[in-house]
Amino acid sequence: MKSISANLNVIIKACEKASKSLIRDFGEIENLQVSIKGPSDFVSSADKKVEKTLIRELEKARPDYSFLSEEIGKIDKKNKNYKWIIDPIDGTLNFLHGIPHFAISVALEKEKEIVCGAIYDPIKDELFFAEKNQGAFLNNQKIRVSKRKTIKDCMLLTGGPSSKSNNKQISLQEYEKISNTITSPLRKMGSAALDMAYIAAGRADGFFQRNLNYWDVAAGLIIVREAGGIISDFSGTKEFVEKKNIIATNSYINKDLVNLLKT
Repeated sequence: MKSISANLNVIIKACEKASKSLIRDFGEIENLQVSIKGPSDFVSSADKKVEKTLIRELEKARPDYSFLSEEIGKIDKKNKNYKWIIDPIDGTLNFLHGIPHFAISVALEKEKEIVCGAIYDPIKDELFFAEKNQGAFLNNQKIRVSKRKTIKDCMLLTGGPSSKSNNKQISLQEYEKISNTITSPLRKMGSAALDMAYIAAGRADGFFQRNLNYWDVAAGLIIVREAGGIISDFSGTKEFVEKKNIIATNSYINKDLVNLLKT
């Protein structure tokens, strides 16, 4: 593996360790489809198990760093300037249904800025990672965003809305509007973290989604940027965390996508 910082190395080792139980649990999903307890309880348990392993490993290496994680929430430690941002299983619905498309996502925030992060797809053994000013990588190969410049020819990814979403109708209208603009069908693959990783790797050209939390996108932010992409909210500003809507593109189509989604 390329030379990486100590903090990024800590993230990668934690992801690899946590992935072992996740791979084992994923192998059990088929048997649980008919169990009395039900697979949703099992997924929740798998989520917590991964989170526990990640926190233990990260804490062991950096005992004074703070945490923000999907399951456990906020943990303030002595050092509040450094914070691990964790999504134990991004793509839990895929996991629940035995679809091998989900990831562990971990980022490190230093003084309100993401400085390194990793998104690990344990089933495909694909590790996307990046750190500030060092480029983005898939396993040991440097990755770059795509060069497609015409939005109608682009592959776009999205997710949601959930049945409980307050803005379900507007999301469906946006989906229809963009579907009528591009040649290829919109893809909904079920993991925002992997969607962003795929933008960074040039597998797709743009991603947009509402109602995302910080931990859903934290690692993806630096991976996309270091691969040459652009991140914004639907209005083209940098308030994607506050507004909980995000656009990640290869940079060429950012303005076009903002114009289609502007709120």
